[in-house]
Amino acid sequence: MAAFACAALARDQVQIAGSSTVLPYANIGAEQFGKSHASLKTPVIESGGSGAGIKRFCEGLGEGTIDIANASRKIKDSELAECQKNGVKEIIEVQFGYDGIVFAVDAKSGDWALEPKDLFLALAAEVPKDGALVANPYKTWKEVNDKLPEWPIVAYIPGEKHGTREVFEEKIMHAGAKATGADKLHLDKAEGADDAAKKKVADKAVLKVRKDGAAVDIDGDYTETLARLASNPQGLGVFGLSFYENNTDKLKVATLNGITPSVETIASGEYPVSRPLQFYVKKAHIGTIPGLKEYVEFFVSEKIIGPEGPLAEYGLVPSPDAERKALQDAVKAEKAM
Repeated sequence: MAAFACAALARDQVQIAGSSTVLPYANIGAEQFGKSHASLKTPVIESGGSGAGIKRFCEGLGEGTIDIANASRKIKDSELAECQKNGVKEIIEVQFGYDGIVFAVDAKSGDWALEPKDLFLALAAEVPKDGALVANPYKTWKEVNDKLPEWPIVAYIPGEKHGTREVFEEKIMHAGAKATGADKLHLDKAEGADDAAKKKVADKAVLKVRKDGAAVDIDGDYTETLARLASNPQGLGVFGLSFYENNTDKLKVATLNGITPSVETIASGEYPVSRPLQFYVKKAHIGTIPGLKEYVEFFVSEKIIGPEGPLAEYGLVPSPDAERKALQDAVKAEKAM
């Protein structure tokens, strides 16, 4: 560590990368930090997706590596193992609030009421028909659900490197497969050494989306999805709640299982597609990279992540009071995972 401490003097600015969902919150926190800590530099923040950020985070220790990875999903066991292998052994998890994933169309459209099964039938590579799995034959939303418009099916969904994609897969594709019976059909045809292996194959198969242009992966951030809807007003886009709330003049949100997404319905768990937001901090960099501990403690303070703070104003769903207090104590104590 001594060698790292010397080398790290070459860098006097906190470096952060990762989730595009967390990016605006991190930018607000960093901007406020810069204003209130004149002697410390404002952190440098890059986007690129949760997976890409965690990958960089796990590359190792030292001033050539980032200090914090932003993530709209939890770090995976495989990623933790990669971190450990590369010497990143002590990691502080900072879960600072919640966000919801919403499905939205052009603001001038009619009202949309969706269920996971509608989205699964529209977007899955294979769907059930007459008791068997077939290549997805549906061309319009009305064919999937006669209460939906007769628009061609085109949905702009998060690319595979985004944490949002994993929540979409778990809460929409898996739920939709179960609702339509596709999960059982995939299980029946899955190959594997035992039931657990077959289930793993089937679980992966239900996540496959069609490749005929109806499901379009978006690798950029939500502004790219918004631009796609602007050029195709009959498209459906996937957004974070906060992004939608800041663009209600351009977007109309769909209900999901009859629930309208809002701070209240996400905080209560009533809205079915919500997820925690977090970032991961290298404990070994605290005390070596100037401003790192100060930035993290400042970010989790009431004035930033509390109900009256700027992140809530932007669209963050704050954690319950007891959860925030426990987080603040853990950060102060530099408690690793």
